[in-house]
Amino acid sequence: MVHEIGKRTYLVADVDPLDVDGVRTIEIGTALWLVAFLLLLPFYGRLEETGRTWWLWTCMAGFGLGLFGVEICRTRRKRRGTRRR
Repeated sequence: MVHEIGKRTYLVADVDPLDVDGVRTIEIGTALWLVAFLLLLPFYGRLEETGRTWWLWTCMAGFGLGLFGVEICRTRRKRRGTRRR
């Protein structure tokens, strides 16, 4: 498909987006936060010694907020009436 904007011509591929509702993207991000938390957990003592325990709690907060995000995206998908592929 060719689009002309002003004096420029753009070629645009006619493909559908891969993840329209964002559920899969948020699920993967949430899982990565959990994996990061679990990987840091054995180093709790060292993190505490260096004053970096906030790394651990940031991962837990990312995981928790990600769970909310997954639910929000799933609800939005249901309202839009789209199905999972």
